[in-house]
Amino acid sequence: MSENSHDGDSGTGTGSTPATDPAHAPDRRAWVAPLISTVVTLPMGLIALFIGGLTPMACDSCNGAAADRFDASFATAWAVLWIGLLIALAVLIASWAVPHQLRHAARRVGLALAAPATAVVTFVAFMALVDWP
Repeated sequence: MSENSHDGDSGTGTGSTPATDPAHAPDRRAWVAPLISTVVTLPMGLIALFIGGLTPMACDSCNGAAADRFDASFATAWAVLWIGLLIALAVLIASWAVPHQLRHAARRVGLALAAPATAVVTFVAFMALVDWP
């Protein structure tokens, strides 16, 4: 017997050493998708909050019924904006938290793409909910 052979192994691969599964292999590029998503999502969310914070100035000259409608719609839209951006942040954190194995690459990329998409959809919903004067 040679030095590399195992007792009881006839070379058929049914020995005591299991074959490594490529799906369980570590993913060396696991950080790329979450990093790109972070670089895109965080500034986008901050810009959305900045624009949302400036929105009440659109109705500075409003009075009466127009101001009441704007204030009521803005309160709802502001809550939607905050909740949506918190969901985008949670999705972004989840993309970083996915295990760094090749079998989870699709899940990680999907979450990384969902974070900025959630921020965009949230901002569009905010702008649609505000009853502009």
